[in-house]
Amino acid sequence: MIITLIRHLPTEWNKKTWLQGRRDTELSPITKEYQERISRNKQLLGELPPFDIILASTLKRTHQTAKMYGFQAEAEGLLDELDFGPFEGLPKEKLIEKHGEQWFENPKELVFGESIENLENRIRLFLKKYKDYQNLLVFGHGSWIRALICYAQFGDINGMNNISLENNQCTTVMLDLEQVKN
Repeated sequence: MIITLIRHLPTEWNKKTWLQGRRDTELSPITKEYQERISRNKQLLGELPPFDIILASTLKRTHQTAKMYGFQAEAEGLLDELDFGPFEGLPKEKLIEKHGEQWFENPKELVFGESIENLENRIRLFLKKYKDYQNLLVFGHGSWIRALICYAQFGDINGMNNISLENNQCTTVMLDLEQVKN
């Protein structure tokens, strides 16, 4: 299975480093720099085999991003961003001040509005649901994409917060579903 993941374009909250989680924020106006990055990413997408399915979370920022790329994505709730509960609307540094070492080394023990363990379960469910597709394009969120990358590499998401992922970053992950934990 090949999954190409694009983190949504920036919102005003991203610019302020505020955690959005499940808050349904709009994209910021797209700058010339981001338009150029979209063009470069579209060239990369054009080099891949045709996508079997194009998905986005249920949050509008992912659908707005898909439209900027010229796609109409199907909504998939399993792709929704981690629910940061009381940290939504706060700078990410507040979460790190409170949960620093655990956030980076053992986040699966943390619970906000949703447990990080539940995020891993959603990734497993996603992979099971789409196991018969060969080539997926996903417009998603930072925590979800980082967790999937970590899960694909290590079979677990505990190292997800040691991965850096910018808005509009395009990443392709190849998964051998027989080697990934069920």
